[in-house]
Order: sequence, then structure tokens, then C-alpha cells
Amino acid sequence: MNPQDVVITGIGLVSCLGEGIDAHWEKLTAGRPAPVLDENRFAPYTVHPLPEIDWGLQIAKRGDQRQMETWQRLGTYAAGLALDDAAIKPDLDLCATMDMVVAAGGGERDETVDAAILAQSLTRDDLGVLLNEQLTTELRPTLFLAQLSNLLAGNISIVHKVTGSSRTFMGEEGAGVAAIETAAARIRCGQSTHVLVGGAFQTEHHDMLLGYELAGYLHRGPWKPVWQRQGSEGGGVVTGSGAAFLVLESRQHAEQRGRTAYARLGTVASGRSRRNRDDLGAEISKLLAKAGAENGGMLAISGASGAHKATAAERAALEGVSGLEPRAFGSLTGHLKEAQFPFAVALAALAAFKKQAYPAFDQQAEQAFAGSTDAVLATTVGYHQFEGMALVHATD
Repeated sequence: MNPQDVVITGIGLVSCLGEGIDAHWEKLTAGRPAPVLDENRFAPYTVHPLPEIDWGLQIAKRGDQRQMETWQRLGTYAAGLALDDAAIKPDLDLCATMDMVVAAGGGERDETVDAAILAQSLTRDDLGVLLNEQLTTELRPTLFLAQLSNLLAGNISIVHKVTGSSRTFMGEEGAGVAAIETAAARIRCGQSTHVLVGGAFQTEHHDMLLGYELAGYLHRGPWKPVWQRQGSEGGGVVTGSGAAFLVLESRQHAEQRGRTAYARLGTVASGRSRRNRDDLGAEISKLLAKAGAENGGMLAISGASGAHKATAAERAALEGVSGLEPRAFGSLTGHLKEAQFPFAVALAALAAFKKQAYPAFDQQAEQAFAGSTDAVLATTVGYHQFEGMALVHATD
């Protein structure tokens, strides 16, 4: 045992399946886990919507709730769940010395103002004047502040009193990988003793879907599980709203305050292959070896998005390792963008802690796993770029 081992002592999850670890474990270990879908609101695209949430349970002041966009409320809420789960929130001294690493997107646009500008632009030639008029009369100055990515961390600090150092990463799935990788590295080298790390994504907003669709990534037509979208119309990605936050601590820090860890976080490996030039499958195989999963015989919690090229390459790489059985949780939660990798690590930690494998999330493409969950792999291969993996171990 190493006192600088990184252990996971708190988990906060929100997705279409519910909120909290108990709700997710119950839904994910059901005999035939089923997704929650909304196939009508954004047709022809399907989304995995948020459940009903009483924001006041984690964000007590209505004024704080009102000044946050949904994705910020979602992240702040999940962060509160993780802090509660780790028994840190009531201890103001622990909160004050706690560092934070957040994976965040770029905020939500005001769709009403966007539509008004587009409508008026059809009948006016002075587009520069039109834009200035709208900027000065329709947009609140505070709206620009609300779109700052680091305000998720700021809101967590305000609401939950986490006031140590703070870092925010942007860059879709890569942000989540970098956040986990950075938090773990800080603990291992002694720069941090306890860190709150995670991300949130709210997809139920037209501009969020637009970002995927402009590049042709969204799946069209009837919903299918992640591994079965190859060859279907569209790009294969079905998005979801959700958040995942983890409390990471050094083993010594957790033991000194009497906390039992869910799991130990092992190697975190990341890569950014040049997908127009490199063999993505080969790069994923290198990451498997770097993470320590090249010998197989373990469960793999896959953050596969369904994007055709990336998902096919990940599937081939995983199948190239004997006994490595994947569980693509995106089939049930949708693609959670910045929160995808933290979510995968959280599910891996729960499997290691419970000493139980998840059943197949896709009855046709995934096989039963009867092996040990002493080590569980978490993967994320970005729908567009960035790859990440982490090996999660049962505690000694």
C-alpha cells in the first residue's frame, strides 16, 4: 500500500436513469437494463432526458438556482451528491482545503434571440446594425457571464464552499479525461490531498444538438444500442443529459478521516490520435497496454458514443484482447460529452466495490461476464477526437 494511492471516496451521478448511486446501480443491474428515451421533442433525433430533479436538495437558495443555466445546476447538484457521499460537505475545513477540477462546455445560447435575429435578417440589409441592436437591447450582460465555462466551478464553490484551487478543462470527452488525469496526478505527487472532479452536460437544447449535427454525428431514425448503430442513417451518436462527479483522495487522507473507499484509481492513460492519418484501432490498443488491460480477463465500462468510425475502432480493439467484455453504458444514458469519462470511472468503481459485474446492456452485442471485478477498465474514445482509459481496482 502506498499512502499516495488515489482512492475514490465519493460518487455523484445524475442521468436519465435517476440520481445517486443507488438508483443507478438498481437500474444498471436489472436483468435487462432499459434506456429512458425522448424520441419526439427533437425528432428525428432521440435524446436521453433528465429525470425530475428537486434542485433545492443540493442548491438551497433559489437565487443561486435562477442565475445558473441548466447544465450548471446539473453539475452543481451532482457535485453536492458526491460531497455528501464522501461525508465532506458538513466539514467546512475539508471543503476549504479541497481542490477542484471540472470538465465543462461553453454554455447555452438564448434560442429566442437567435431566432429573432435570423427572422429579421431576411428583411434587412444592414446586418451589422441589426446585430448591434439585438446585442444592446435583447441580451442581458449577465447572460455572457453565465456562459463562461469556469462558472460551473464557481457555482460549486459558492454553493458547496469548495474553495481550494480550481481548474476547468474544455474539449468534449477530452476535457473529462484531462480532468481525471490531472486530479489523480496532483494527489500522487502530493500537491493535493482531496479533489472534487467531474463534469456535466445538458443536451435538451437545440444548440447543443446542432453542434453534433453540423458535422453529421447524430443518429437518425429509431433508437438502437451503441454497438448496433453501424450502417444506420446519420452519424451514430445519441446524446443524453447527465453529470458525474467524484471525490478523489490520497489513501492516507481517506484513512485518517476514517473513510472507506469505493475503489483505487490506477493508471489513467490518454491519447489524441490524428484520425485522418493514424490507425485509430492501433492507437486504442496502445492505450489498452498503457492502462494495463492488455491481458484482458476483465470488465470494460465503455464510454463508446456510437459515432461510426470511433465506435467501430474501439470495438475491434476491445475484441482483440481475450476476455475483455465491454459494457457500453451510453446505450442506456446517452452520450454525456464532458461527463462521459467521469461517468465511466464511477461505474467501474461501483462494480469493483460491489464485486459484481453489470449484465449486458446490449443483449445482442455484449456477452455475460462471470469473472472478477477486482480490476475494471473504464474507456472513452471521443466521437471526434481524444481517447482515454483508466484501470480501477478494488481496494486492498
